[in-house]
Amino acid sequence: MSIDFLNEWFTFSNVIDKKTCNKIKKVVAGNWDKTQIASVGEITKEMRHTGINASGVYDSKIRVSDIHWTTEQWIYDLTFPLMYKANKKAGWNLDVRTAESMQITRYKKGGFYTNHKDGMADSLAAYDMPNTPFLHGKVRKISMSLILNDNFEGGDLEFITYGSEEIFIDTIKPKLGDVIFFLSGVEHRVTPVTKGTRYSLVNWFLGPPIK
Repeated sequence: MSIDFLNEWFTFSNVIDKKTCNKIKKVVAGNWDKTQIASVGEITKEMRHTGINASGVYDSKIRVSDIHWTTEQWIYDLTFPLMYKANKKAGWNLDVRTAESMQITRYKKGGFYTNHKDGMADSLAAYDMPNTPFLHGKVRKISMSLILNDNFEGGDLEFITYGSEEIFIDTIKPKLGDVIFFLSGVEHRVTPVTKGTRYSLVNWFLGPPIK
């Protein structure tokens, strides 16, 4: 295992073995759904205080992939210790208390995800879900991508940051067993897969809004 990081992201290289990656892929059991994109519409003054309650829509111009949601406890047991380690070693030291359901993602040839952010850490990004206490009032702070295979081409994970007059793009060419943690507010994308099929497990770790 090797470690690579900038302040915005932190990578454990080849930390999960192939057998475990295949076990995660088998959780899907063929039950794939099309990806939905969160649709917010106009952001109101109320949303800025109580958080966004978004609906899901399919938009092939933004993202083309298949997903499967899972809450397998053994996978949380695998990823949480790595998240805590990344949170400390990257110097983030964020108050993280829980995680969302995990998403197993499949990008076939031509699949992609355009520039986006997973969330911000202020109250505007907080979940308005009073019937789900472990999510209600929480925000996404740390995102994770666990790469489950590497017999594909394209499908790079790219981080986009901005200088005063420049745009910087850092490319991670994913390999089986790599686990990449990054701040949820960092802009990123998955480039089009040009050959084969890309599989990954993604998740978002949550805590109270930063004040």
